[in-house]
Amino acid sequence: MDAHKAYRFWLENSYFDEATRDELKGIMDNPKEIEERFYKDLEFGTGGLRGIIGAGTNRMNKYTVRKASQGLANYIAKQGENAKKKGIVIAYDSRHKSSEFALEAARVFAGNGITTYLFDELRPTPELSFAVRFLKTAAGVVITASHNPKEYNGYKVYGEDGAQLSLEGTNAIFKEINAIPDITNVNLMDVEEAKKRGILKIIGKEVDDEYISRIKTLSLNSEVIKRVSDSFKIIYTPLHGTGNKLVRRILSEIGFKNIIPVKEQENPDPEFSTVKSPNPEEKSAFSIAIELARKEDVDLIIGTDPDCDRVGVVVRNLDGEYIILTGNQTGCLLMDYILSQKKLKGALPENAFVVKTIVTTELGRVIADHYGVEMIEVLTGFKFIGEKIKEEDEFGNKKFLFGFEESYGYLAGTFSRDKDGIVASMLIAEMAAFYKAKGMSLYEGLQELYRKYGYALESVSSFALEGKEGIEKINGIMRKLRETKPVSFNGNVVAAVRDYMARERYEIGTGIRQALNLPRSNVLYYEMKDGAWFCIRPSGTEPKIKIYFGVSSDSESGASNELKKLQNNVFNVIGDMLKS
Repeated sequence: MDAHKAYRFWLENSYFDEATRDELKGIMDNPKEIEERFYKDLEFGTGGLRGIIGAGTNRMNKYTVRKASQGLANYIAKQGENAKKKGIVIAYDSRHKSSEFALEAARVFAGNGITTYLFDELRPTPELSFAVRFLKTAAGVVITASHNPKEYNGYKVYGEDGAQLSLEGTNAIFKEINAIPDITNVNLMDVEEAKKRGILKIIGKEVDDEYISRIKTLSLNSEVIKRVSDSFKIIYTPLHGTGNKLVRRILSEIGFKNIIPVKEQENPDPEFSTVKSPNPEEKSAFSIAIELARKEDVDLIIGTDPDCDRVGVVVRNLDGEYIILTGNQTGCLLMDYILSQKKLKGALPENAFVVKTIVTTELGRVIADHYGVEMIEVLTGFKFIGEKIKEEDEFGNKKFLFGFEESYGYLAGTFSRDKDGIVASMLIAEMAAFYKAKGMSLYEGLQELYRKYGYALESVSSFALEGKEGIEKINGIMRKLRETKPVSFNGNVVAAVRDYMARERYEIGTGIRQALNLPRSNVLYYEMKDGAWFCIRPSGTEPKIKIYFGVSSDSESGASNELKKLQNNVFNVIGDMLKS
């Protein structure tokens, strides 16, 4: 794409509003900024669009949203009149321009004769997944950038099964978008006209009520909540996002009496003004909640990200210090809790299965094996967990019980097909109440888990490489690792390499090659001779390269030492590539 030619088109064409053209006039003397904004179209990737808000083809704005919506509308139209009648449902979060982008998408779908359902106000992403299934629509869209910084927004597409769009569907829509002659070539209908014609329908409470009703069916121990509810205290923060109403509602309706909101963070705020990053993976996001917890002497802190699909948990350790659990720790606690309680109640199906991603802790596999439950492994991304539910539960003869990923995403039940912060918040609170009824904290429950199954420690490091140059460097690092094929990383010897791009596992010592039966992906996974592992991959949603590490030991200190050693050895090698 000729960046400066595209820039002139936007600057001079009356299709673009005055505010957009004024913004572009402001960068007229900045060729590097023009290049960044216009050197390519914002890519429709694995989940849809995600990018910095602003004017330009490589930015999130109402025009790139319109074009993506037109491509999606064309995709739906090719499925026939029934698909257009079934329609599409749209939700949005608390970010800058989310409600505006949702309305623009609705105008395009209505302009293409597609029945459109739009939520009356912001809603969590997992409720959008549920709404697709509940309303039996052909697709769904949520306007969100999850836990990205405030400058970002996104456009996430769901298939008719309520899961994030499949690779096949993504590619088909990508082709439809690329086939649009230019960004001005979209069909639009006025919002009020669309409502008048009945093609745009506003939804809200009726979906909320059914969603909450379904979540309640996943509760495993209502009796323990009753036993401890008078003294059990929970602090909850939605981190300025969408979770406030539904998380507090489900906790209250299953019997928790003392739910304390973080007042400074309970209302929507696109600036995320009280946190550096609205990410429940980071302890700093819980600073205000922890300060409140010290005053209130609470048992549990729960925080959800802006679109309420990820959940962070803060508990007190044995020294009384509040610490944030990792996604792996929370996931393993939940898996053991769900499987143990179902087994105790005689409700553990013989054909049960659980799912984790390839970069999620191997401790999950150990727990599943203990209960005789099949563990299925998928590529990074919850869309692949959703696909397994469809394949093995909906159309197969197995029963899905739980899925999780290290990045704080969890799901039980099948009525939603994406990681669900409302479901997870309920189960986490109930699990903490279960341990309290036994005279234990959730932290003590974690230590009991380690003593039973072994100590496992994991970590992830992310390196941000912004812009066009950053993308080129990320691709260069992956290419160099494949070309040089390192057999050790400063003393940590490689036993085997899984190259998910080549869809092959290669054993270093024997030369044995095995096919990997997962979709092609730009991921390298190194199995070390001492049983440790690390995995490197570009982020699918941010301009970052990520390195995941995992070790196990018979003691916490042993695992900690092994993890530090592995990290240092890998960074010594890959760090040089990042600098070059």
